[in-house]
Amino acid sequence: MKDMQVRMPRPGARTRRRLMAKTLAVASVASLLSSTAYAQSVDVSQWSPEYIRSIAGTEEFDTAGHCADVVPLDYEGNLTYWWTGPTEASPQIEHEINDEFWAAWEETYPNIETDAQNVDYNQLLDRLRTTLLGNAAPMVVRLQILGGVEFASKGYFQPLAPEDIGYPTEDFWPGAMKSVTWDGETYGIPTNNETMAFIWNADIFERAGLDPEEPPATWDEVVEYSKQIHDELGISGYGLVARQNAGNTPFRFMPTLWAYGGGALDEAEDSPSYSDVYINNEGSKAALQAAYDMYVRDRSVPTSALTNTQNENQAPFIAGQLAMMIAHPSEYAKMVDLAGQATGADKEVADSVVENMRYGLIPEGPERRAVVFGGSNMHFIEEEYVDGEFDEMAAKAFACFWNSPEWSTKLAWTGSNPGNLAGFKTEWMKERLDTIKFLDVTTSMLPSGVPFPVIPEATEIMNIIVPDMLQNALTERMTVDEAAEDAAAKVDSLVGGGL
Repeated sequence: MKDMQVRMPRPGARTRRRLMAKTLAVASVASLLSSTAYAQSVDVSQWSPEYIRSIAGTEEFDTAGHCADVVPLDYEGNLTYWWTGPTEASPQIEHEINDEFWAAWEETYPNIETDAQNVDYNQLLDRLRTTLLGNAAPMVVRLQILGGVEFASKGYFQPLAPEDIGYPTEDFWPGAMKSVTWDGETYGIPTNNETMAFIWNADIFERAGLDPEEPPATWDEVVEYSKQIHDELGISGYGLVARQNAGNTPFRFMPTLWAYGGGALDEAEDSPSYSDVYINNEGSKAALQAAYDMYVRDRSVPTSALTNTQNENQAPFIAGQLAMMIAHPSEYAKMVDLAGQATGADKEVADSVVENMRYGLIPEGPERRAVVFGGSNMHFIEEEYVDGEFDEMAAKAFACFWNSPEWSTKLAWTGSNPGNLAGFKTEWMKERLDTIKFLDVTTSMLPSGVPFPVIPEATEIMNIIVPDMLQNALTERMTVDEAAEDAAAKVDSLVGGGL
């Protein structure tokens, strides 16, 4: 995918900008924090589909007015920004909202010249590593939640807290703030948070002799249902994802691992130390065994699971050849899009799939119900690694605008939730709940979310070691026990050489 360039006019000189930044930074933020109307955190203890709906649309927010207190709207500056935005596989509405955002940003801060690059999800981390080494990084980057701690631990990111851009930390999920904390320092803003849900085709369930309106309650039942569907109908039961070096794999396998009582380290515990290796405990092995049973013993999942990402599950699902999978609420919008593109007999099948698409909570295990607490975070790069000077005020203006209750909600439209909890109170959240089917189900999974280990090595553990463990077991290069022990040795060596 080509990078998307968004360029806007900028008059003025860098020297003037830097002097203005120093003059305005302290006064504007201090004034804002003393008078802001945004310090209104939601009550996460009441979190449920009913509570989420009850607070939606109850408050109004003035994004430009708020950000003007952080950085004056006539500020002259420049900004470079990388993020992963809509792709060809994204629903059309995501492209439309993306265009609306950039138009609104240009209108609000017309004198900040912006060079924004939309970088492929699977290329962003490697590309950032390369540019940091060459001191050619952007000023601001938005990374998947798993990636930030690696760079913060190496000194690449500036300290950055919600208060720096006019929002209280209390208006962000504690788990999200945990993901932007390293060695006691906050170095980022959670832009969006996501938890997935369990999706099934009610028609396939009924034809396979299962209750069409009841998903499997446990992961053991997922294995049973997948086999029954395959045996009865000759199609894949569950959309297993096991591709190496792809974020989709841990996002869909770790909920199983945690549910059985496993983990990479002890990240699913109430007070994790990140010093105990769990990937070879009995719970982890039970989860790996469940994947083995579906792939090898029962052959009830796609044979292409070893190379599949979630995108490869979409075609068989819309064709009625896959019964169950884990995904975002955006999956429904994607299926509607695909059904709209289908013709002839394929369209009849696709329309039936959309009609019979159901969402439920992710199944439980013996220990817990779990889902990856995902999303993305925005970070400021240390000036010495940036291509040119770091324009602090431009960066703060942009971060305030993007992470406002308005745009934090709109930019998460189909696939996520606003990182700024005040977004749940907006009219746009109400519109999302009214128009996006099943959004309240995926949102209600947030309290069950488990963040990946907040250590620099998390990316390698989740994107390399966990998928390698799956591949070793599913290809039968190793037994389940051997694959788990091999993974444990790699984790142990990676995080300290003998914990």
